[in-house]
Amino acid sequence: MFVCPAGHLAIKKSRQGKTGVGTNQVNTYYFDVEKCKVCPLRENCYKPGAKTKTYSVSIKSDLHKEQMAFQETEYYKEKIKERYKIEAKNSELKNVHGYKRATSYGIENMEMQGALAIFTVNLKRILKLIN
Repeated sequence: MFVCPAGHLAIKKSRQGKTGVGTNQVNTYYFDVEKCKVCPLRENCYKPGAKTKTYSVSIKSDLHKEQMAFQETEYYKEKIKERYKIEAKNSELKNVHGYKRATSYGIENMEMQGALAIFTVNLKRILKLIN
């Protein structure tokens, strides 16, 4: 069970969310509202007139835990510093050169549109470097 900062024990616990789905499940702890009404710390957590008081704790899935561990590695921290440069180029392609939406049907036409947009951006970069 969960204990609030004032030392009151939760009266009920339930697990919410589905297993095996992309979202994390949540443990929800329910507290006695009568204790919350007279609690000295009620300004921080109890709203007057509330019928229930709950606190939810997310249960991290294995995939989520793996991702959190990966984000602590030096490799990730090194790569994230370079990401803004790549995102700036992607933004330019989408917003300036029409890479956001296909202009015609078919995979060949989409490939041609992508090639032309990337060629245009690279040509602009080359011209800028020459000057």
